[in-house]
Amino acid sequence: MTEVLCRLFVKNHENTRDPAVRSAYGRLAGIVGIVCNLLLFAGKFIAGTVFGSIAIAADAINNLSDASSNIVSLIGFKLASRPADEEHPYGHARFEYLAGLAVAVMVLLIGVELGKSSLDKILHPEPVEFSWLAVAVLAVSILVKLWMALFNRHIGVLIDSSALKATAADSRNDVISTAAVLAATLISKYTGLELDGWMGLAVAVFILYSGVGLIRDTLDPLLGQAPDDTLVKYIHDKVMSYPGVLGTHDLMVHDYGPGRQFASVHVEMAAEADVMASHDVIDNIERDFLEKDGLHVTIHFDPIITSDKKVNDTRHWLSELVKEIDPALTIHDLRMVAGPTHTNLIFDCVVPPEFSLCEGELKQAIKKRVRSQQPTYFCVITVESSYACIPH
Repeated sequence: MTEVLCRLFVKNHENTRDPAVRSAYGRLAGIVGIVCNLLLFAGKFIAGTVFGSIAIAADAINNLSDASSNIVSLIGFKLASRPADEEHPYGHARFEYLAGLAVAVMVLLIGVELGKSSLDKILHPEPVEFSWLAVAVLAVSILVKLWMALFNRHIGVLIDSSALKATAADSRNDVISTAAVLAATLISKYTGLELDGWMGLAVAVFILYSGVGLIRDTLDPLLGQAPDDTLVKYIHDKVMSYPGVLGTHDLMVHDYGPGRQFASVHVEMAAEADVMASHDVIDNIERDFLEKDGLHVTIHFDPIITSDKKVNDTRHWLSELVKEIDPALTIHDLRMVAGPTHTNLIFDCVVPPEFSLCEGELKQAIKKRVRSQQPTYFCVITVESSYACIPH
């Protein structure tokens, strides 16, 4: 069913890197979500009202909120597809994140209102009229929501959309909450226990929990979330696969919305090699990332002396030495400046986020270890923060 819809309504559906195709997928997911959720809302609201079930009515309102969320997502995809302009040279793709944030706030507000209604039903219980029609409505709802979860998950993974992945998770949660309402209805029928208000409250709590999760997921990229470990490793491995590349560090990834990522990284290459040849390799790396991955990468060339055995041995020794302080510590850009009485080791040390030592303490710890093994070595250290945990 999902594949059929994609082929019918998304032109060039296989070219998911095309912004127009991506927007079409988002539009399809939004329209399908709106239609399905409105139909589910109508069926559940009628059943809940006729048979006096606050749990079913609460679940219906949840579907209405999902339809509203789909509308906001649809608008978000439309705005996010706008091309870059003079005031927004990086495009408008972050509108998708803002749409997700608006959806999360709506979910929280509706969860609060449903919680109030359910508490009132718990404090002032009323018998719920049982109907197999209501049971059938809930059972159909579970099946529809299960398909919607799979549908949105498929498209979300296909176009790498956090908004649609969140929508898929929300649909999965709806399957669980509706199943709880169905269980309460059947328990009431066969045991006489009135759990309607309690199940309505459980649905409300579940909605609130989902809303908090959605807010966290949409705020993270807006606040400058660290790049995904898989992306970091992919960039590292791809850069290291090119001839002449000896190492890479100082990776930074800036997210301006789905499909609009920019990165900068330092690449170490032999200082003795032909500069033009090294520059040509760097140009090829940047071009390949853009053409094959849609990633704008800017590379800084770091020349590394490879012909001096003493420098190479010192670099390896110093790298192992700082790892004694913390295995996550790395060094780069080592220079050795020899003098009559001592040698200056000039290098950068990269620290992971939330490192336990302050900058001064770290410098002293490194200097102490170096001097204990090489008394004539003096360290000149620049401490840097790691913006991506790139392997070394």
